[in-house]
Amino acid sequence: MRTLFLLTALSMGGQLLAQEHVSFPTQDGGVVYADVYGKGDRGVVLAHGGRFNKESWAQQARTLERAGFFVLAFDFRGRGQSHGGTGLPPGDDGVRFDVLAAVRYLRGRGAKSVSVVGASFGGSAAAEASAESKPGEINRIVLLGAWAGEPEKLKGRTLFIVARDDANDDGPRLPKIRASYEKAPEPKELIVLDGTAHAQFLFQTDQGDRLMREILRFLSEP
Repeated sequence: MRTLFLLTALSMGGQLLAQEHVSFPTQDGGVVYADVYGKGDRGVVLAHGGRFNKESWAQQARTLERAGFFVLAFDFRGRGQSHGGTGLPPGDDGVRFDVLAAVRYLRGRGAKSVSVVGASFGGSAAAEASAESKPGEINRIVLLGAWAGEPEKLKGRTLFIVARDDANDDGPRLPKIRASYEKAPEPKELIVLDGTAHAQFLFQTDQGDRLMREILRFLSEP
């Protein structure tokens, strides 16, 4: 692992916040670049959606930092400076390795528990990582506007969150997410918010405050 810029000062609402830029390897030979906020033994990995990047999580990362979490927001391979390795079989995008690398980086920095918040594309990758992770490696997972390809393989506590009328060209997302929720092992939750916004776009709506409160509650529960 390599630290690029240590303790870059940021100012938000009069409060000085520290941000650390790091990089670390993936198990398939790639390299992931990430922003780290805060410190402590409760880690949270933020996995962005397909239209976003690691910087898109800045506001949520700082909220989590103020709540006492050790937060890492990373760029998936093909975004920013992050890139995958070579030799993956056809059809394997390897994005689960990026999530697992982020989780293991925080573990290596002293996090005793690590949760993953994944939005849309990032949520699907987080679900794949959870299914492939070692028992206890990922403690909690938040799937924001996302479902799991193999929900029965999810490990740890799972929170599914979706807007009721969120839809794409294939139709509403809620039925697929509900079906994924029903197959996932306990403990699990499903929260349906009002509106049409998809995944991280929910933070920009009147549901944004509630969304952040629900995530904080889920991550903070004993």
